[in-house]
Amino acid sequence: MFDSHVHTVISTDSKMEILAAQEKSKAESIGIILTEHIDLNFPVKGEFTFDVPNYFSSYLKYRSDTLLLGVELGMKTNVTSANKDLTVTYPFDYVIGSIHLVENRDLYYPGFYENKTKQMAYDIYLKDILENIKAHDFVDSLGHIDYICRYAIYDDKELYYNEHSEIIDAIFQCLIKNGIAIEINTRRFESKQVVKNMIDIYKRYYDLGGRIVTIGSDAHKVEAIGSNFNLAIEIAQICKLRPVYFKKRKPYYEVL
Repeated sequence: MFDSHVHTVISTDSKMEILAAQEKSKAESIGIILTEHIDLNFPVKGEFTFDVPNYFSSYLKYRSDTLLLGVELGMKTNVTSANKDLTVTYPFDYVIGSIHLVENRDLYYPGFYENKTKQMAYDIYLKDILENIKAHDFVDSLGHIDYICRYAIYDDKELYYNEHSEIIDAIFQCLIKNGIAIEINTRRFESKQVVKNMIDIYKRYYDLGGRIVTIGSDAHKVEAIGSNFNLAIEIAQICKLRPVYFKKRKPYYEVL
């Protein structure tokens, strides 16, 4: 089985060394896919990007049946062409499409949420996902649809399907039409309420015709690799979804 979302020191926000990640994956008896951050035109110059040729020249010697090389692309419509060029030019095994910026504001910081109700902020965020996943029809999986829940400033941060059903349905229909998987991101699975809410969302993905998911911890530290995978597998089974990993941009069913 693969943890399909792992960041090492190549990513701006991680200090994890590749050898430590490799040792942890062996200890957990799982494979890992490194998915380093590229957010082109990030508001802070030089952050959340990396030298792609250097990435491959440094890490190719570690590539194996249990360690694959991917990328997490920050989706913005003004960099769609450049993002696509990266995926065509370089031999990534796996490409995640994610949203980290909305209105060119980093969702990590409070500024995006100020003077917005939760409904407004989440609608804007989800509409941005929809617009970008339509443009980025070349990615393999949509990363952490619930990313906004990590950093929102509201008392109740959860994403509820019934509060945004129309937009979520449109996102899922776009994924399904273009053969793009959705990620089960285990980062927030310490909470039973989070798991319950995400089951509602993934069930709807299945109801609309979605069948495949990737599973990723979004690990930035060694101890997070493979975290909460038991819950991710349980969610996939409850929702009748098939976990896959990508190698050379092709999906392979996970052996659970």
